[in-house]
Amino acid sequence: MKYDFEDHCWKDIVSEEILEIYKPYHRETFIGKRPALLAIDLYNASYKGGPKPVIELQGEYPSSCGIHAWEAIEPTKRLFQKVRELGIPVIYTTRDQHTKAPTKIGSTNRRLKNITDDAYDIFEAFSPEPEDLIIYKSRASAFYGTPLAAYLTKMGVDSLIVCGESTSGCVRASAVEAYSYGYHVTLVEECCYDRSMLSHKVNLFDLHHKYADVMHIDEALEHLELRSEARTLNV
Repeated sequence: MKYDFEDHCWKDIVSEEILEIYKPYHRETFIGKRPALLAIDLYNASYKGGPKPVIELQGEYPSSCGIHAWEAIEPTKRLFQKVRELGIPVIYTTRDQHTKAPTKIGSTNRRLKNITDDAYDIFEAFSPEPEDLIIYKSRASAFYGTPLAAYLTKMGVDSLIVCGESTSGCVRASAVEAYSYGYHVTLVEECCYDRSMLSHKVNLFDLHHKYADVMHIDEALEHLELRSEARTLNV
């Protein structure tokens, strides 16, 4: 399925003038030859309170992404299923709860509260398999202060397919740093989410033009299926 370069969720907030300014970024989008799936912060805290508007959950579950997290579950399941079928490495990130210190450092300046013991366990819909890699991080980027780059080198990975949350925070920081390391980055639009739809759309727009290829889930699956067919023909 072929999409126009700007045929994405930001179309209702980005003016024609801005689109004209950003035309020099237009290019063919693709998934790299040796990708890994980087699933960013698919942990329980994001889903607490169920599929409700985020504003309704802020009192009891201030870390929840509410309806936005829940709407991303099914497309993310489809993405996981395909990459596992193809034997593509799966890498998770979650918050570091192991380091003991008098004060905690965090991914942002947001004050955390009502954190349960299972808050940073991976959500059951995306439970890791024994062969998967889990990266524990203290800052927004999956790379900062972690061994992720070393593992990617050892795996022979040249590119990343990224899903998870939040688009404006840990997803953005990880995508920008991955680009800086020289990895090709593909973000799957329907598999990323944020507490704010405005932040989600603006950051996907900016990342798509500068640092990553944003693809719809159907487009990403088609690219991966073509890879599978090509591999079969070469056997």
